[in-house]
Amino acid sequence: MSSQTINQKTPRTVALVTLGCARNETDSEELAGRLAADGWVLVSDPAKAEIAVINTCGFIESAKKDSVDALLEAHSLKGNGVTKAVVAVGCMAERYGNELASALPEADAILGFDDYQDISARLQSIVSGNAHTPHVPRDRRSLLPIAPADRPAARDEAYASSLGAGGSLFRKRLGDAPWAPLKIASGCDRRCSFCAIPYFRGSFISRKPTEIIEEGRWLAQNGVSELFLVSENTTSYGKDLGDLKLMEKILPEFAAIEGIERVRLSYLQPAEMRPSLLQAMIESEKVAPYFDLSFQHTSPTVLRRMRRFGDSEKFLHLINQIRALSPEAGIRSNFIVGFPGETQADFDDLANFISAAKLDAIGIFGYSDEDNTEALDLSDKVDEDLIKSRVESLSSLADEMVSMRASARIGENVRVLIEDSELQEGRAAHQGPEVDGTTSFIDTNFEVGQYIDAVIIDSMGADLVARPL
Repeated sequence: MSSQTINQKTPRTVALVTLGCARNETDSEELAGRLAADGWVLVSDPAKAEIAVINTCGFIESAKKDSVDALLEAHSLKGNGVTKAVVAVGCMAERYGNELASALPEADAILGFDDYQDISARLQSIVSGNAHTPHVPRDRRSLLPIAPADRPAARDEAYASSLGAGGSLFRKRLGDAPWAPLKIASGCDRRCSFCAIPYFRGSFISRKPTEIIEEGRWLAQNGVSELFLVSENTTSYGKDLGDLKLMEKILPEFAAIEGIERVRLSYLQPAEMRPSLLQAMIESEKVAPYFDLSFQHTSPTVLRRMRRFGDSEKFLHLINQIRALSPEAGIRSNFIVGFPGETQADFDDLANFISAAKLDAIGIFGYSDEDNTEALDLSDKVDEDLIKSRVESLSSLADEMVSMRASARIGENVRVLIEDSELQEGRAAHQGPEVDGTTSFIDTNFEVGQYIDAVIIDSMGADLVARPL
């Protein structure tokens, strides 16, 4: 059915519910843009929509559960006289396809990434009562040449769009926050033994610089002053375009966009953190001194089993390098506890590192088996009760160290982007959106989107209290 045919009828209503990471948020806004361009009316409340689209997360077990719960909640609306269909998209839908459809008949359709380009026609068919045959999951790494240098030839518009890598032409903002994620690449070439993302997201492919700069301008014209550059591995940006230092070169272009006050990078792979990128991040105007470094563990033995590289000494050296160049830089990381073969000595090494690193934000996750990963078949699995105990112990230590780091910032000058006028709360440069601490003010009346120069006067856990200068 053509767009013209759809638009001649009463406009359909659709609600997009997004779970998971910032990369999913950009996918949802791409879907929203495509649907709006084809005459669909976007509503924020699924109960007021003919079709509810749940953008699922399939990264870890708890995220999958949240996605299933969201689908079931949307399904419960179908007796309200408005909601006619519930559709799953996103990582879990792509990852499990027909298997998810069989296990979750409450979802009227399971759509994969290849359905995104024709999302309007797909939803029109579903809401009209037609059955949709879910895809059979496949290893999406096979869709691109193995050699990154050979991939640009495969980047025609249709294929790029099927990866969810469309530009601003197909994006519509679903919120009014003064910051927004900007996807710079899709997929990952690393083979971490615990991670299935390369399997269902595919090999690493960079978006063209002109495309993402254009989208950055579009975001700035639509109320955004902070760009959050996201991908599965930001340190790999440009390698498939023939220039591994491309990020260093284009950072000033983001900063030069009219209306942009802050640029932030996410997910930096420690093993790929080159000195030139570190220097560029510190020296580039408007680039936040914020380092989202995915260490995952510190024991060399565990890291090798994870198919990663490094150790406590190397990671502390990197942290010291960052702080030598920018003493007030924010550094966050995530760690997996209880990976197969993890000994008490390995766990103690990780605990000692967390005590020494003085990170600003820490995520602790217990290991769980994941489909389509090498770790699924590893021996020496750690007992679940021991994993739980270690997670609790390390989480308590992490909270303590993060609180100490926040307290040590009292007296620092910061620039805060206001995100909540009611709470008088926002984020300083060292605080990433949604996952890190916040900075709040007392007895002020700032508006969302303002940048406030302030001094830190108090801390509460990871959160800070500031006084305007």
